[in-house]
Amino acid sequence: MNRELFGVFGGIDAFERRRSSDDFDEVLAGPTLTVGIRDSDLGAPGWSAAYTGDEGCCLVWGEAYVPGDESNAARWLLERYAVDGREALTALNGSYLAVVDADSSGDAFVATDPVRSRECFYTDDPGTRVFGTDAAAIGRTIAEPTLSRNGVLEFLHLGVILGEKTAVTELHRLPIDSRLTPASVESFDRFVYDPQSPAAFDPVDELAERLEGALRRRSALPGRAGVLLSAGYDSRIILSRIDAIDRSYTVGSLEAQEVRGARSVAAQYGTSHTAFPPDERYLRPDESKVRYSQGIKESLHIHHAGYTDDIEVDTMYHGLLCDTFFRGHFTASETVDVLDKRVPTGRLDPDPDPVEALLETVGYSRDASRALAERTSFDVDPDAFVRDALADEFAARRDRAGTVQNALSCCGIANQPSMPFHTHLSDHFVTSFLAADRDLIDWHLLTPPADRTTDTFLRACTRIDDDILRHRPPDRPHDSTLLNEVEGFVRRKTPFLSSFEPPWPDREALFERYDFDRRLLGDLEHVHRLPARYKLRLTDLRGWLECWDSRVRLRPWLRPPERAAANTFG
Repeated sequence: MNRELFGVFGGIDAFERRRSSDDFDEVLAGPTLTVGIRDSDLGAPGWSAAYTGDEGCCLVWGEAYVPGDESNAARWLLERYAVDGREALTALNGSYLAVVDADSSGDAFVATDPVRSRECFYTDDPGTRVFGTDAAAIGRTIAEPTLSRNGVLEFLHLGVILGEKTAVTELHRLPIDSRLTPASVESFDRFVYDPQSPAAFDPVDELAERLEGALRRRSALPGRAGVLLSAGYDSRIILSRIDAIDRSYTVGSLEAQEVRGARSVAAQYGTSHTAFPPDERYLRPDESKVRYSQGIKESLHIHHAGYTDDIEVDTMYHGLLCDTFFRGHFTASETVDVLDKRVPTGRLDPDPDPVEALLETVGYSRDASRALAERTSFDVDPDAFVRDALADEFAARRDRAGTVQNALSCCGIANQPSMPFHTHLSDHFVTSFLAADRDLIDWHLLTPPADRTTDTFLRACTRIDDDILRHRPPDRPHDSTLLNEVEGFVRRKTPFLSSFEPPWPDREALFERYDFDRRLLGDLEHVHRLPARYKLRLTDLRGWLECWDSRVRLRPWLRPPERAAANTFG
């Protein structure tokens, strides 16, 4: 990877036994830990920072903002930690990992931001606890890695490994809102739901004010600025308020509704627009893309990866997870039956079944998973396995939320499958993550789930820019969620009416057009009739394992072609 954080709970000798200091731009050695950072933008405003002083040493990795005029977030955090202890982390804002070795208190730890928007992997296998941001690099320190059966099954059936597991038994990751110490993992209470009454907390006013503040904080990031732009709602609020953005990018053909919509929004705000054609670069999971899956989440979500060399900016903005934090993506809605199809009404389900609700929002297909199970050596019913795994994960998040709806959101945020999108961007550009702003996270925690809706978000956005909806998203012509769903259904079922186009290119067509069955899975002919998404998961997992340890193979867990069951998709 271009940027990396790697450390040990130990001295410089323990560090050097596993990595050379020459691999990093800076190495900080404290009394308890040693950590190296490789980042060409180290020290840029709003970005990674390092500091060593009388108080100890500190490293902040990623996007970070602090109160006041201090330009070095690491120095600010170390000095405030000496006074306020763990409370200092409450005021650190952004998408980051923080490494602290404080002389005054003797504390040494690695802390996530409140929502774990950046992963920290660790292992105790070498005898000294090793940690870092590159799962493959941490994996190389494990003497005899073994595949995690549950981790692999979750990845293949859901596209994400839940909780703190990885695909390797000896490799772990920090939980949401937590810190790693030399001998323990400890939880914080920065991400705990506390919904307020409308009389005390107006969701629209608060969101508008906090959005403006978050965008101001991100307005001075360095160099040429661009945005990954969709025709939807989330990225346009960024474009409307960050004057420095003069380039926008969308993946899709020039004729696609999504591209035409994004081009109109770009023109509205005087920004150039580039559309990348959905050729084999969009889908091809080569090492430069698979590495960012970290073996825990599918690389499919890194839509822009194949086009990185053609993106001519230094700082990149995006609207990832705005739907999750502001518009209730993981809350469970009531549905109505329309011609035998369940259509969400936009109203909350008063008594949701947590597992059923999560199954609606994760990448699970019962038929596809059964077909995959017939082609593997796992003796497991995929439906029962997935339901049990989701139930366990929901229970693990329950203490952070007083209601089922908020617990569903917490579970979704803790296991967000699209995070490789951000991981890849942040390895190539200074990357702004608007939804991870601390004030906006607090808004999410303080706002009742009934008010975390598209309507609330759009009302807040129009207070910031009353012309923001000049061009509506092509698949959302109405203000009402129910009307949009009904019109989409009617268009799909009525001859001579064109359907709303999906926002992303057709994976199945691309998989066939570029002969990926032969090129990626030529030795596994018995899986060729599976859906493209499942075949990409197999490719991701094999590729990630092989990029760091050739001894760890998925192949023994896949049945040979002569034992594969008859195709269920034929």
